[in-house]
Amino acid sequence: MSRGTVYVEDIEIGMMRSLRKEITDQDIELFATVSTDRNPVHLDDDYANGTMFKGRIAHGMLTAGLISAVIGEQLPGHGTVYLGQSLKFLAPVRPGDVVDVEVTATEIDLPRRRVTLETRAMVGDTLVVKGEALVMAPSRRNG
Repeated sequence: MSRGTVYVEDIEIGMMRSLRKEITDQDIELFATVSTDRNPVHLDDDYANGTMFKGRIAHGMLTAGLISAVIGEQLPGHGTVYLGQSLKFLAPVRPGDVVDVEVTATEIDLPRRRVTLETRAMVGDTLVVKGEALVMAPSRRNG
């Protein structure tokens, strides 16, 4: 995984970066603490077993945070300003699942330094989150 900055001048349509992470019980607990979202579907086995999910699931925004990590660390990377993100949550992520996140450049507005990115998160062959991000990428000319 490359970290750092891809300047807007160097981004090309189709450029993609990715991240793979196993979601642990500790990740879910820490996210609950930081976000203050202590919904029992994330934290309580007995409660979660009685829901439509039939077990505990990770916070959707924890998975979305992995998308943010790819954008902030890899594409475009350091110096990127998030302008917007759409998200559709399509399937649950459970403790122990390995999430693969991909971010792909789909549009570039060089004069405005805007880059549109397709964002996806998968668990195995299952698409769990999809969306689109709009960011302001760093430039060699404007820092």
